Amino acid sequence: MTIKLTNSKTRKKEIFEPIDPNNVRMYVCGPTVYDRAHIGNARPVIVFDVLYRLLRHVYGPEHVTYVRNFTDVDDKINVRAAESGRSIREITDETTQWYLDDMRAVGAMDPDQMPRATEFIGAMISMIEGLIANGHAYAAEGHVLFSVESYKDYGKLSGRSIDDMIAGARVEVAPYKRNPMDFVLWKPSSDDLPGWESPWGRGRPGWHIECSAMSYELLGETFDIHGGGNDLMFPHHENEIAQSCCAHPQGGFARYWLHNEMLQVEGKKMSKSLGNFFTVRDLLDGHDGMPGVPGEVIRFVFLSTHYRKPMDWTAEKARIAEIQLTNWAQVIRAHPWAIAEKNLNPEKFSQSWVPVDVLAAISDDLNTSLAISQLIALSKPVLPGSGFFEPDSEEASNIRGLLAGCDILGIDLVKYLERILLKEKETQGDGRLAKLADHLFALRQAAMETKDFSAVDEMKTALLDAGVEVRMSKTGVELEPGPNFDVAKLEGLLS
Repeated sequence: MTIKLTNSKTRKKEIFEPIDPNNVRMYVCGPTVYDRAHIGNARPVIVFDVLYRLLRHVYGPEHVTYVRNFTDVDDKINVRAAESGRSIREITDETTQWYLDDMRAVGAMDPDQMPRATEFIGAMISMIEGLIANGHAYAAEGHVLFSVESYKDYGKLSGRSIDDMIAGARVEVAPYKRNPMDFVLWKPSSDDLPGWESPWGRGRPGWHIECSAMSYELLGETFDIHGGGNDLMFPHHENEIAQSCCAHPQGGFARYWLHNEMLQVEGKKMSKSLGNFFTVRDLLDGHDGMPGVPGEVIRFVFLSTHYRKPMDWTAEKARIAEIQLTNWAQVIRAHPWAIAEKNLNPEKFSQSWVPVDVLAAISDDLNTSLAISQLIALSKPVLPGSGFFEPDSEEASNIRGLLAGCDILGIDLVKYLERILLKEKETQGDGRLAKLADHLFALRQAAMETKDFSAVDEMKTALLDAGVEVRMSKTGVELEPGPNFDVAKLEGLLS
């Protein structure tokens, strides 16, 4: 399968050709761990998780290495520690675990390596020493700065000249800088701040050097893919390229650069002042009187927009996604043999049954929105109400393809079905739906005699308003909680 990716460095869609098919390597910039991840932070995680799954599918899990870092030394963390009176390590340990829990909840696999910046201080110091020795950096007043003028290709990733960057950027004005665009590799630390001994005194690293040092140590001087949000293109990724290529001129750093677009909420930029700023955990648990949103629904909404387009999170999109996922989950619920087949050998099942059209869509620059459209079309012949299909039937391939296609997108239909079953158990434990089904059937039988269906219609309307799916036939009534089920609205229906 040919994979095509839009390379931010060349601004072209290119065929992906790994340096070594037996050792495909990807680095993605991770979070600064001082607080909960907001929903915008989840977008690159989900985007590059899909790419990770695709690479594992094409090249084999044992031949792919995915690195995503944690920045656990930063001024924001220092401020949070000073405000709270807690230790920096305590804060970063807690927020790192929050991040992992929240990203797992939206279906993201853990990367192969998740380095913490504080574990690589020695590597950063060594890289800085090399940059100074080669004339690409200089020490001044306890700081070490990278000289942007020493790297002729500075600005190529973002397409800016140094003069334009000086004119348009908010750069730190400091007397020790030779050029306003020179950026910090090392800075001094006071006694109340974290610091490490170095040739330039006690201090701590600048932000940009962290990723360069960690990617070199874990992936080498040249690797395949570097990713992140497009807000990182300048200055972070631009600075990474400059310092890495100057530190290791024989290498090429990252060959393919991928950047996802930003996220909005209900058509507006996310902002605390607008009241539309919320974290992934807010969405999962519910916020401001709104019910929680399952992680699979969050992921579905994110993947419904191409990663290179701005994404708009809306409650309506979440509602539609929940209905679609519920329909898909009911398909596999009606065909337990598909779940059993997958459980026998999950990797073989997914490898064998991912639909060709779905795989082709994802392979074409991660076109997840098209992949979802393909799955919607694939599922239509087997949706609830279509009947039961044996494992050897023609339609069985649709069911297997739906399950495997969702897997490669990171949407766990089995887990989502388990949510539905748990919800049903909680809401039907007192037998209310069963009693209501019997009551509605009795009303229908009476109406068949009197030809007055007003009571039936009234009851059915009330059930639908409560989010209950109603199926009536000559032999009985079936009631099932739908995605918008509200048990409180059942009160009084049997009185």
